[in-house]
Amino acid sequence: MKKILVPTLIALALGSVSGLAQAQAAAPASSLSFNVGAVSDYRYRGISQSRLQPALQGGLDYADKSGFYVGAWGSTIKFIKDSGASKGNVELDLYGGYKGAVGDVAYDVGFLRYEYVGNKLGEVPLYANANTSEVYGAATFGLVTAKYSHSLTNVFGTPNSKNSYYLDLSAAFDMGNGFTLVPHVGHQMVKNNDAGTYTDYALTLSKDLGNGLSASAAIVGTDADKVFYTLKDKFNGKSGLVVGLKYAF
Repeated sequence: MKKILVPTLIALALGSVSGLAQAQAAAPASSLSFNVGAVSDYRYRGISQSRLQPALQGGLDYADKSGFYVGAWGSTIKFIKDSGASKGNVELDLYGGYKGAVGDVAYDVGFLRYEYVGNKLGEVPLYANANTSEVYGAATFGLVTAKYSHSLTNVFGTPNSKNSYYLDLSAAFDMGNGFTLVPHVGHQMVKNNDAGTYTDYALTLSKDLGNGLSASAAIVGTDADKVFYTLKDKFNGKSGLVVGLKYAF
C-alpha cells in the first residue's frame, strides 16, 4: 500500500527508503523509533481510505544494524464500514524486511501484512475479507526509487484478486531549508478486475520543522473507475490536496 511518513503519502515513504539506506551505509546502528500524526485524508495508492476525511495514525519501527527491520503502523479508516461491513475501522500494518546496497544502488525487500482489525467485509456480498499480504522489492539509485509489490492474497477485499501488483516510481529532491519535493506515479493492477485497475500520481512537499516534527502537503489524483471506487456517494479516487503533520521520536 507502507509511512507524513505513512502509507497516506506513499511517495514520501519511498523517498525515505533512500534516506534510510544512505544513513545505514554511512553509520550502521540499531534504532527504535516511534511516530504519531494526523492527515486531512488518508490516501493509499491514491485512493482515500477515510472517505476523504481526516485520520489519526501512528507506528513504531526497529531497524537493526545488520540491515533487517520490523515495524507496525496503524490508521483510522472508513472504507470497510462504508462497503457495508459491520466492523472494521482500524488498519494495522505489520512488516519486516532487509535493506542493503550493491554499489550505488540501495535495495529494500520485505513482507507487509495489512490487517483490518475485526473486519467483517467477507460477509458482505461481492466482497472478500479485507486482510491482505504482499511481498515487495525496491531499488534506489540517486534520487529515484522504483518499487514492486505483489499480493499473496486477495487485495483489500476484492474477490479472486490474488497475484495483483503495484508498481511505484518516485524521486526525492532536497530543496534546502528542510524542504523535500517528491513526485510520484504508481499503477495498481487488480487481477481479474479491469474496473479496479488504475494509475495514481502525487506531488508532495514536506518540511522538516525540527525536533522530530514534520509537515507535508500533497496533490493527489488517480484515473480510477468512478463507479468501482465510489462508496457512500464519495468518489475516493478524486483529485485533492492532502495535508499532514507527524511527530517522530
